[in-house]
Amino acid sequence: MTDSSELLQALEIIDSPEALTWAEEWSTTTENASANPELRDRILAALDVDDRIPFVTRRGEWLYNFWRDAQHVRGLWRRTTLPSYLSDSPEWEVLVDVDRLAAEEEENWVWKGAHVRTPDADRALLRLSRGGADATVVREFDLVAGGFVDDHPFELPEAKTDVSWIDLDTLLVGTDTGEGSLTASGYPAQVRVWRRGTELLDAPVYTSGHREDVAVGAWADTTPGYGRIIVSRALDFYRTRQCVAPLDPDAPLQVLELPEDCQTTIHRQWLFVAPREEYAGIPAGGLGVIELARFLAGERDIRPVFTPTEHVSMQATAFTRNWLVLTLLDDVATRLIIHPLDEPTTESRDLELPTLVTASVVATSPLDGDEVWLTTSSFTEPTTLYRLDLSDGVTPELVRRSPALFDAAGLETRQHWVTSADGTRLPYFITGNFSLGPRPTLVGGYGGFEVSLTPGYSAVRGIGWLEAGRYFVQPNLRGGGEFGPTWHTQVVKTNRHKVWEDHRAVLEDLVTRGYARREQIAIRGGSNGGLLTSGALTQYPECFGAAVIQVPLTDMLRYHTWSAGASWMAEYGDPGNPEERAAIETWSPLHNVASTSDYPPALVTTSTRDDRVHPAHARLFAHALREAGQPVDYFENTEGGHAGAADNKQVARVEALIFEWLNKHVG
Repeated sequence: MTDSSELLQALEIIDSPEALTWAEEWSTTTENASANPELRDRILAALDVDDRIPFVTRRGEWLYNFWRDAQHVRGLWRRTTLPSYLSDSPEWEVLVDVDRLAAEEEENWVWKGAHVRTPDADRALLRLSRGGADATVVREFDLVAGGFVDDHPFELPEAKTDVSWIDLDTLLVGTDTGEGSLTASGYPAQVRVWRRGTELLDAPVYTSGHREDVAVGAWADTTPGYGRIIVSRALDFYRTRQCVAPLDPDAPLQVLELPEDCQTTIHRQWLFVAPREEYAGIPAGGLGVIELARFLAGERDIRPVFTPTEHVSMQATAFTRNWLVLTLLDDVATRLIIHPLDEPTTESRDLELPTLVTASVVATSPLDGDEVWLTTSSFTEPTTLYRLDLSDGVTPELVRRSPALFDAAGLETRQHWVTSADGTRLPYFITGNFSLGPRPTLVGGYGGFEVSLTPGYSAVRGIGWLEAGRYFVQPNLRGGGEFGPTWHTQVVKTNRHKVWEDHRAVLEDLVTRGYARREQIAIRGGSNGGLLTSGALTQYPECFGAAVIQVPLTDMLRYHTWSAGASWMAEYGDPGNPEERAAIETWSPLHNVASTSDYPPALVTTSTRDDRVHPAHARLFAHALREAGQPVDYFENTEGGHAGAADNKQVARVEALIFEWLNKHVG
């Protein structure tokens, strides 16, 4: 194809033959130029190492785990008991061998998780994706018999589906059932009550929303004594209307009269509220509680559980049978505190944790006791898994340590603060050997959707970058959630440009402090982070020496018309709104590519099977850079979904390509 306009049209069609040929040819050229088989094999060996931690989730008496290794590329879904898991040689019962299943059914299955029915733990709804896409096939599995159900099973074809068990023979289902069933973002717009042995299209609609909503969902809380259905209608990414009803599809719904931007959690008798703006005496970013029955009766004496400060924010909540567990960030350092569930407003207690690490709650099971599984890690210390039973105290028991997979000798981490263009101060972490002087420096970043970036161990990054005596920088840009909701809301829509001001301030500070020269700095980001790095390339290319742009958004005047893009307008703005469109036009990467400036080299990557961020964003941006005479390489993986890779082999292939490319340009 020689006509440029025809090619551009073809690149917008995910699987058009012209686009696939174009992507394959350029990807092959890029990979041939930056191939490093030795690095690829070492990364793969680290990903497949047998003595890494098998993380578990309890359901009843069983601990479930999904595991990949060199012999099981697609993975095993398996389970064991607690005594076996705590032993030196756990005995696993394999429930689903995804490699075998894919071979038998001649499908490119990628595991996407399982919904186990609680509290009975007798059935599960398995999610299987073709090639790693967000859309999945749902199939029912019998956990007692150990196989797929063949007598009137619950099965759903490929779609972006929500499912929840009401009882053994009844589901709440939101999926694609034809006209009117999906929102403009491609998510369910209605929920049906589906009974075993009936056709899904005959199932009555339980609740529905509007096409312009992001999604509509309903979930059954089957906690004994507290059974209920919770309905959530997401108006945009941050505003939701919720209703509750008894665990009876024929019972009427009752609206939760709360601000639309207030996050809620219903647990047992309690309604927990986390407002983004002050509500009922609870400040933005705080957590309050009231008995659900009293709230539904019209009472509003919501009591504070957690109150944020300028430096301390709440990140997550988890529950055991008798405790509320809160994850906090104090200047991006984690704390875990607990509150008794019989009265959550009483004084909290801190869990005893090692110092200078990031701690995360990875699993609890409120129906099965007070067990908590948590991890700690840092940029240089591998992940450690702990278990504790809060009925016995607050000191975690060490269960397993991940092996050290790269040489971290001499590496340290520092935290610095820098002032952005509008006077806001923000922190960043830098890790490396500080005795070596200016070094090649890789800068990450995200800056969106209230996603908080905390220190964590990455064997891939260690092998590919840190081990060679280089620096890695992780900035805490506005748009994240590190300092509560206002840290995010300062930079949405018409204020989006401030994310790049923060990012630029960090890059300039690295040079000022003597960590790196401009040409030694590389930036890397994926998804919203790909928007960050592609925007940096077109706005301040003089501040760095190379850019890796992964599964990015770049066409911000049309992003809302592709894949799940309409769901992000509360973050980026509405291109149909004149004021917001004018702001977007100033920073939309695709529309600001210039031939009059000298850009540093860029590597743009995506996945053909990404059904969240359309691959046209990456394709069109790479094409525009090349047409403008800018140095650009391109790689499109045919699988992997929004993650960009579907298994460890593909991860190793893509990561080795990226790090070898970085080695050539800034290493």
